[in-house]
Amino acid sequence: MPTEGRPLDYVTIDFDANVATITIDRQEKLNALDPQVVEEIGQALLELEAEGPRAIVVTGAGERAFIAGADIGAMSVMNPLEAKRFSEIGHAAMALLDRSPIPTIAAVNGFALGGGCEVALACDIRIAAENATFGFPEVGLGILPGMGGTQRLPRLVGPALAKELIFTGRRISAEEAREIGLVNRVVAEGEALDAARELAAGISANGPLAVRHAKAAANRSLDVDLISGLEYEADQFALLFATEDAREGMTAFSDKRKPKFEGR
Repeated sequence: MPTEGRPLDYVTIDFDANVATITIDRQEKLNALDPQVVEEIGQALLELEAEGPRAIVVTGAGERAFIAGADIGAMSVMNPLEAKRFSEIGHAAMALLDRSPIPTIAAVNGFALGGGCEVALACDIRIAAENATFGFPEVGLGILPGMGGTQRLPRLVGPALAKELIFTGRRISAEEAREIGLVNRVVAEGEALDAARELAAGISANGPLAVRHAKAAANRSLDVDLISGLEYEADQFALLFATEDAREGMTAFSDKRKPKFEGR
């Protein structure tokens, strides 16, 4: 697992009200992922879970790339044990995005290839600029996606299409990514971050406990059968009726005013 407390060299965290933005900033390498960068993403997410923002936006510095992929130079010298460790570090960091109680939104500008696409897939929602490009080029290097791509992409776009994209390494545009369900929305070049932050602000205006439990219930649907999922949903629904937020939300509705949620 990523280690807390170390200074971050390639990842920054910024706050605006209840929204946190994580930026991968390694522009000389098009924000490519090596073990240190991946660990820093995980460390940033662990720190944010303690800080308690109501939504997290993940983006890449500059307009050329969200994350261009894994650092090929770093991978080229790895032996099998080092490669497995790199994959495991990636899985741990992506799980923090995927399974975080906090909603996560990818603001994708430019290249989102290989590991970059896997970071985007691990987020709950993806907003892409028109110039964004998605793909899994790993098979052209003699390897395969190792940070969750072979598992999350089939769940998102279906197994047949996911296999086509992974087996061929074909790159797709932002618009095609939207058409197949990989991306939620496409916006003008340069506007992905603003659009993601606007969406995050809308999410953060709702009851934070309700949103967290809703994310947990939606994630649960991927792991269990329908009946088990419905039972879990009913439990989460009931738990929220013991919160101050639920009382505030329904009282505010009756009073025709905006609710003031405190996360309690």
